[in-house]
Amino acid sequence: MGDSHTWTATPGAAEQARSVLAAAWSCAVTAEGGREEFVGAHTVADDGRVLLHVPEDSALLAAAVCAPRGEPSGVLEFADVAPVPVRSRIRARLWLAGWFAVTDGHLAFRPTRVVLRRPSGTVVVDVEEFAAAAPDPLALAEARLLTHLADCHDDAVQRLTRLVDPDSLHGAVRVRPLAVDRHGLTLRVERVRDHGDVRLPFHAPADEIAQLTERVHVLLAQAGAVSCPRALQRQRTDGDG
Repeated sequence: MGDSHTWTATPGAAEQARSVLAAAWSCAVTAEGGREEFVGAHTVADDGRVLLHVPEDSALLAAAVCAPRGEPSGVLEFADVAPVPVRSRIRARLWLAGWFAVTDGHLAFRPTRVVLRRPSGTVVVDVEEFAAAAPDPLALAEARLLTHLADCHDDAVQRLTRLVDPDSLHGAVRVRPLAVDRHGLTLRVERVRDHGDVRLPFHAPADEIAQLTERVHVLLAQAGAVSCPRALQRQRTDGDG
């Protein structure tokens, strides 16, 4: 594999949870009034509170207004969906349990328990760490960046596979960009019957788009010094790629 990387950090659980919350477009809410799903109805305060702008006839709003203590409990669920079409597009799920309060005509949700489920496992995120964390600086641009990479620069994606251990590419039929954050780029390696993910860490964190471009160019330069993996060479020879 090309030059070794010196930056191997990955997003912490609190940061990833805040990134999921910041980028999600929809959420499902389970509360005393039942279960409702909302699209484009939530915003996030700096301290991690979720502000829900729901219709006036929402059962959730009615439950909050009529709650004896004025603050009904509930659970919010968010899904982190890969912007590029791949198998198993749900990359993570985030659950927030806590309390609602009616504020200026909308619902303010204060989390008291945060649970993040990732492919590596489920973790309970410390509430104070969650409140203090900030989303990844690339979180809101990730969908656009990955879609552009997949649609317009597939040749670059294939070149990056030269940095992947050949064993991870055995039987590969397609490689797609799955995720990107300031610490690295993740590729989804799809095979006939299964798939796996490979992370390519950047040599230093990228806190803005210009830095991300430079980090990816460094990876491509490293990939340029490595021969094409035999697994993908066979794929192209067989006419599958």
